[in-house]
Order: sequence, then C-alpha cells, then structure tokens
Amino acid sequence: MTNKIFFEFEADFVTSLRCIPMQVRYKLDTCGIKLKLFDWNQMSQAEREALVELPCDTEAEIQSYSQYLEQLILNRTGTLPTKLPIESHPAWMDSTNLPTSVQEQAQEIGITLTTSQWESLTPLERFALIKLSRSGHENKNFPKAMAEFNLV
Repeated sequence: MTNKIFFEFEADFVTSLRCIPMQVRYKLDTCGIKLKLFDWNQMSQAEREALVELPCDTEAEIQSYSQYLEQLILNRTGTLPTKLPIESHPAWMDSTNLPTSVQEQAQEIGITLTTSQWESLTPLERFALIKLSRSGHENKNFPKAMAEFNLV
C-alpha cells in the first residue's frame, strides 16, 4: 500500500488535514486505536503528516505505529486513547464478499455493484466504501468515491 495517498473526494480537507483522511482511519482500524477528531485537531500539522506517512502494514510497523500514536495522544490530551478490537478478517481485506452496507448504499444512488468490481478495488478503496456506507455516517462522499473508483 502506498503510504501517502489521498482520495479525490477528500480534496477539500487534505491540505490542511483538518479531518482524518481515510488512509489514517485505515491505519487506526489496523492498530485498534480510536482517534477522536478533537484529539486529531490537538496535533500539529507535522504530527498529522507523520500519521499519514508512517507505515502500518507489517506486525512490527503496526506495533510501532500504535505506540507512536498512543504516546502522541497522551502528550496532546493527557489521556490514553480508547483501544478498539482489531478484526482478524476485516471486510475490506475480503475481495470476494461485497458487504451489504456497500451494496445498499450503491443501490440508493442507482448503482448495482458487482463482486468483480469489488474484487478490482484495493483494500484501501474497499475500506473507504465500507466506512462511507455505514449507517449514521455522512454519506455525501460515497457517490464521489464510487465515481473516483470507476464504479459508475
């Protein structure tokens, strides 16, 4: 996975990094740490950029990323972050099973997503669509992501 990738649908905030970009959210789920937007906004631009750029793929990288992030949150907020369970088989790593939430969200905008289209996506793209299709999430970027990933 390329470490420094932003999606076009994130263009309105990536230069300032005022919101947590998908690739950092992907890393958070990978290492099992909840990062609140308030805590993210307590960090310096350089610290946010480090969270974007640091690798988080191998076991050692995941451990290192987790320790760095925990210390950073503790330093900025005075409290340790909430730990989240790490999925052993996350849906975005499964290219053969199209999640119902993604399929339903696609149908709401008039698109029928096929398994072969789902298989053609990278894990990060699948992660983004899963996150953008969750109930209670602001889904305005879902159609933009679908277009960006050539699914419309």
